[in-house]
Amino acid sequence: MSGKLTLGPILYHWDADAKRDFYARIADEAPVDTVYLGEVICSKRTPFFESHLPEVIDRLERGGKQVVLSSLSEVVIPRERNMMRDFCDIEDHEIEINNTAGLFHIDGKKHRLGPLMNVYNEATLKWLSGKGATHVTLPVEVPRSVVGGMAAGARDQGVGVEVQVFGRASLAVSARCYHARAHRRTKDNCQFVCEENPDGMPLTTVTGQPFLVVNGIQTLSYSYLCLVEEIDDMAAMGVGHFRLMPQDIDMVAVAHVFADRIEGRIGGAEARARLEAMNLPAPLSNGFWHGREGHRWQPRMAS
Repeated sequence: MSGKLTLGPILYHWDADAKRDFYARIADEAPVDTVYLGEVICSKRTPFFESHLPEVIDRLERGGKQVVLSSLSEVVIPRERNMMRDFCDIEDHEIEINNTAGLFHIDGKKHRLGPLMNVYNEATLKWLSGKGATHVTLPVEVPRSVVGGMAAGARDQGVGVEVQVFGRASLAVSARCYHARAHRRTKDNCQFVCEENPDGMPLTTVTGQPFLVVNGIQTLSYSYLCLVEEIDDMAAMGVGHFRLMPQDIDMVAVAHVFADRIEGRIGGAEARARLEAMNLPAPLSNGFWHGREGHRWQPRMAS
């Protein structure tokens, strides 16, 4: 089996020291090929880490990692539009666009498409590749029955295909900050309350069952999406990149499990058992891949 292991951008509001420590460990210990960096969820968080980016990029690249810079997913106010314009002017690293506002500025420049761009079919992918897209990370809700056709279409266009294989699934982003509202604050006066929940703020049903997680303007699954048993299937389809999303857990250990799986050193069942032995704070799910509700776990059928 072949494929590259990637690490998506941190979606949560971790303080600068936590992020620097996290990426230092990733640089030195994690068997990932590519690391995506950048504030994707809230432009107000950007100043907290922006000055540390050169140092972190250098550390990751000295550790043998490719660095790709990720854009905002929500572009609403003039400041954010200016940020997207400046982002699209970056020349020294590959960039990943997560909002269609970027297409206005990209002007044919080579770029990647993030999972929040919502590329759901071959026709859309073909059109976007004509605008300079060289790589796409598919949305988490795209099922197996669709991924195969999209991977074939991408291959025809010379576009790389990436699928998230671990971490909470991003379900929606909104102009409204749920985190602030839950604490009776406004978006403009949030006081960065999202920092209190480094793995997101859980929501429960009226019967007290964990249901979703809120991260500022973003809604995510409560469960951790896990496609470690499906990697053979994806590779056979032509998926060449497998994305881990950072959570407030030992991501180096998670990366080693997936690297061993991709390299064929362990099978799917053993890989899942190793993940479950980590006592993760949320259950695993793979429902979307199998065309079911995303929070469900579909056992692998015996061959």
